[in-house]
Order: sequence, then structure tokens, then C-alpha cells
Amino acid sequence: MKYEFDPTVRYAKTHEWARVEGDEAVVGISDYAQDALSDVVYVELPEVGSTVQQGEQCAVVESVKAAEDVYAPVSGEVIAVNEALDETPELVNEDPYGKAWFFRVKLSDPGELDNLMDVDEYREYVESEAE
Repeated sequence: MKYEFDPTVRYAKTHEWARVEGDEAVVGISDYAQDALSDVVYVELPEVGSTVQQGEQCAVVESVKAAEDVYAPVSGEVIAVNEALDETPELVNEDPYGKAWFFRVKLSDPGELDNLMDVDEYREYVESEAE
């Protein structure tokens, strides 16, 4: 069992990640999450201009196996969504930390990042979940 972990992001226990860039965060799902879903066939993203709250459902990922809710790892206003996922949802399986980002938010509370795990904590969390 070998998953990719990105040391430049913070992780939620629900397997979303947030990469902070100034006062914004780029959000996606982890390699572990995409692997559990298997072949992603559809991604429903939040509306630009909407507000997401940390820990609340904000998107949906559908695979050949299941549909799973995506929870916001941080709170803020959605300022961009990755429209490439409309045409090529399989990017989620191919490049979960790069081309398959889901959306960008303008952070409303940067302190919420303290609620997320760093790469080492997340790696341990995934390993304990997989046992």
C-alpha cells in the first residue's frame, strides 16, 4: 500500500487537502481518497461566489463504485473552480495534488489551518485507517 503524500498541503481527516497561497487556499482530495474511490467519473463543485464552512459538505465526487461527499477543509468564499474536471474527471485519479485541484477559496479564518494535519500526521492517520 503506497500512497502519495504532498508535504506542501494540510490534510483533513475526511481526506481533503488545502494548499495555502497567500490569503487563499487551493482545495482537493488526497491520493488515498482517490484510490479508495477508484475510477472517478464526475465531480460536482461548489459555485464561484458561494461560501464554504470548514467541515461542511461542499462538493461531490462520483466514481464507478460510489458517490462521496467532499468536505471543506477550510472556510471562505469560493473564488475559482477547476472547470477542467467537468471534461476530464479522471484527472482526480491521475494527479490529485496538481491538475485535479477542486476549488480555490479566499480564507475567512486562516487559524482553521491549525485544525488540519501536516503530512506526517496524515500519513500516520491513513496507515492507522488502513489496518
